[in-house]
Amino acid sequence: MQIYSAVGTVLLLLALTAPAALAFGFAGAAAARSAVAPLRWIGNTYIAVVRGVPDIAFFLFFVIALDQALEYVRHRVKCPDWEQAVWQGNDFVVCQAAKLPLGNAAQWVHDTYAFAVAAFTFAIVFGAFAANVLFGAMRAVPRGQLETAEAYGMSQRQTFWRVLVPQMWVYALPGLSNLWMVLIKATPLLFLLGIQDIVYWARELGGAAQPRFTDYPHPDWRQWYFLALLVFYLCFTKVSEIVLDRIMARLTFGQATAAGEAQRKAAT
Repeated sequence: MQIYSAVGTVLLLLALTAPAALAFGFAGAAAARSAVAPLRWIGNTYIAVVRGVPDIAFFLFFVIALDQALEYVRHRVKCPDWEQAVWQGNDFVVCQAAKLPLGNAAQWVHDTYAFAVAAFTFAIVFGAFAANVLFGAMRAVPRGQLETAEAYGMSQRQTFWRVLVPQMWVYALPGLSNLWMVLIKATPLLFLLGIQDIVYWARELGGAAQPRFTDYPHPDWRQWYFLALLVFYLCFTKVSEIVLDRIMARLTFGQATAAGEAQRKAAT
C-alpha cells in the first residue's frame, strides 16, 4: 500500500507542479520582454540563474534556504524576546514556536509540509525552463501581426493578450512537451527532499533483508520492482505523447505554420 500511495504522490506532484511551473514561466517570460527595465532584469535573472544551477544543487540548497527563511520570519514574530543568536556555528536555532511544522504536530502535517515545499521547488525550477520556452515562442510570433493589431488601435495590453498570447502557444508547445517529459523523469528527486517516493519504496520493498518487513521475507526482488517502475514511466510518457500530439494538432489547425500547412494539404 505504501508504494501505491507513492504513485499517487508522484501523480499529485505532477498535477500541481505543471500548472504552477507554467504560471511561473509565463510570468518570467512576460517580465523578460517587458519594456520596464527592472522587470526585464528580474525576468532575465530568474531564467539565467535557475537554468544555470544544476537541478540537484538547487533542490538541496533552495529547500533548506526556504525552510530557514520561513522559520526565521516566524521566529522574529513569535519570539521577539529571544536573546540568543539564531546562527550558532553551523546550527540554525529558533524557538520551538517558530518551528515548521511544530514538533508536536501530527505526522501527516510534516508530510504535507515537505510535499508542499517540494512542489514549490519543482515549480520554481521548471518554471525557469518554461519561461525560456515561452520567451522564445513570444519572439517567434510574426511582428507583422502585432503591428497590424496596433494599427487597428489596440493598446499594448490588448495586443499582448488578444494577439501575442493566443498565437505563441503553437510555437511553445514542442518545448513545453519536452519539458513535461523531463518533469516526469525528475520526480525521483523527491527522495532528496525527504519524501518517500516510488523509487524509494521499490528499493525498500524489493530488498531481501528488511527489518521493517520481517513478516514477509523474500529474496532480492529489486530488479522486478525497478522493472515495474520502468514500465510505469514508459507507459506514462507514451500516454503523454499521445495527448500532446492531439493538443498540437488542435493548436496548429488553420495556423500559418509548417504543421498547419501540412494539415491543410492532408485535408485537401
